[in-house]
Amino acid sequence: MTNFKVRSLLAAVSGALLLSAGGTAMADSTDDIVNALIAKGVLTEEEGALLMRGRQGEKEAAEKKKETAISAGYKDGIVFSSGDGKTSMAINGRIHADYRAFNYDEDDNGSTGLSANGADTFDIRRARLGAKVKFLDYYEAEVVANLSGGSTTMDVAYLNISWFKNAQLRFGQFKMPFSLEQLTSSNNIDFVERSFVDAYVPAKEVGAMMHGAPFTGFTYGVAASTGRGINSAENDVRVDDVDLIGRATINFAEIMGDKNMVLHAGLAAAKGDISKGDAAAAFGGNRSTEARGASFFSAPVVNTPAGADASIDRTRVGLEGAAAYGPFKVQAQYLTSSFDFDTATRGYDVDINTWYAEALWTLTGETHASRYKGGAFGALKPTNNFDPVKFTGGAWELGLRYSKFDASDFNTLGLRAGAGQDAQVGTGASRFSEANSWTMGVKFVANPHVRFMLDFVQTDFENNFGGGVVNVNGKPENDEKALLLRTQFTF
Repeated sequence: MTNFKVRSLLAAVSGALLLSAGGTAMADSTDDIVNALIAKGVLTEEEGALLMRGRQGEKEAAEKKKETAISAGYKDGIVFSSGDGKTSMAINGRIHADYRAFNYDEDDNGSTGLSANGADTFDIRRARLGAKVKFLDYYEAEVVANLSGGSTTMDVAYLNISWFKNAQLRFGQFKMPFSLEQLTSSNNIDFVERSFVDAYVPAKEVGAMMHGAPFTGFTYGVAASTGRGINSAENDVRVDDVDLIGRATINFAEIMGDKNMVLHAGLAAAKGDISKGDAAAAFGGNRSTEARGASFFSAPVVNTPAGADASIDRTRVGLEGAAAYGPFKVQAQYLTSSFDFDTATRGYDVDINTWYAEALWTLTGETHASRYKGGAFGALKPTNNFDPVKFTGGAWELGLRYSKFDASDFNTLGLRAGAGQDAQVGTGASRFSEANSWTMGVKFVANPHVRFMLDFVQTDFENNFGGGVVNVNGKPENDEKALLLRTQFTF
């Protein structure tokens, strides 16, 4: 009787200790402890089984609680995660606060001004807030709102399905697979503004895409889109075929197993048609300088008489390359945009060619290879964050870029403004058909969330045609000098 009472007491005490112990600390050793107590005769097998059942129930309850628990943290945004790790939501945003100053003389009085273009100004270039959700292992969705410009518009909104890692599917509005410069986030671009090339690439559009990285060092993406730019659906039943877009890249350094180098090459193409009613957009609109200053090229406006062909066939082909080793990087892209269309009197086949070449040097030694992934470059992050007390840390980078714009084909009889203008060309092409731009920049990255950029941009206009000029306060201009400053915060 005494042994039974002692054994019962020990069983009760053991059970209390086992059931009250921390789940993580005791979960893996419970079986061993109970079996040891049974082997020493402290517990009977029935008592041990009873304790194990109680412990198992507690473990199951703890696991269920863990699965439904929500934790918060910070990693490239404010992140909320489920206990089982299968669902997470990251809240992120960006603010790009700019100042632009130009060399135009406000004392040059005249009847023709350039309004906002060419005016010295502060500007909220971008203000975006969004959320990215990952759930059930295979799904990712993102929605981003653009809050700048005096109204709220949709920036991206898509669902990505990764049932097959090397053949993922994406639906919605997102960046099309085209252009290294465009696919590098505006948070991480090398200068305050992208080059002339960017004005003619398919950027954010509504469509569907398949993409992946099936081999080491190789990426691809193929997409179909409206071809009409951001937040634009088809609006002309006569010209409603989709644009087909594709890009493939290879990083030879990754294939060779060299993690300290990038040897990137890429090819992209896009084919589709666009309504003559969208001709100005199809031709890139009235082209402004990279500094968002003067408009130096006026694209033609093509009318469509009743019963006539309403389409413009548009083909874009882009080449890209980048080489990086340690703190040095060189990068270049070339894009040709071809437009083929007919009027009642003749056919036109004209091109706009753009390209750039740039070189960058990170003075503080941060490497570019460390920020390259999936066929694009990510953020430049300093080795040590800037400490304003000790005045140490942060990353410094210098950059130089040359860009070229060439729309000489539009300086042709029929398309250019003036004598001989085609009857179906409502407004002829004019001003300057070429421009050369030099950008010199310095960048200071205080930490992964804050950076400052200062660029000097000089643009020279060439080959005046069609009787148009670049007028600022009534004074014809042949060049533009601009100073751009950006203060950037991202989370």
